[in-house]
Amino acid sequence: MKKLLLVAVVGFVGLSFANQQLAQQKGCFACHDLKAKKVGPAFADVAKKYAGKSDAVDYLAGKIKKGGSGVWGSVPMPPQNVTDAEAKQLAQWVLSVK
Repeated sequence: MKKLLLVAVVGFVGLSFANQQLAQQKGCFACHDLKAKKVGPAFADVAKKYAGKSDAVDYLAGKIKKGGSGVWGSVPMPPQNVTDAEAKQLAQWVLSVK
């Protein structure tokens, strides 16, 4: 049982790191930071705002893909050049940031 738990934890950490790398590759850190507001909100603030909402992954994936404005202030977020799968992966990662 302990081995299975360790494998699950290591797998999650590896997946989380891979998703953070995707965020870096896609340029997300140009406007966002893990814990501090930059041009856009901190990823931790986004995660906190949408924690526990059943449609959060799909909602955020849509915002990543299509862009948006007005939720976090007057600066719009432009549409991002990501696939649907990448947008969903990034949204899941953002929601995991603490």
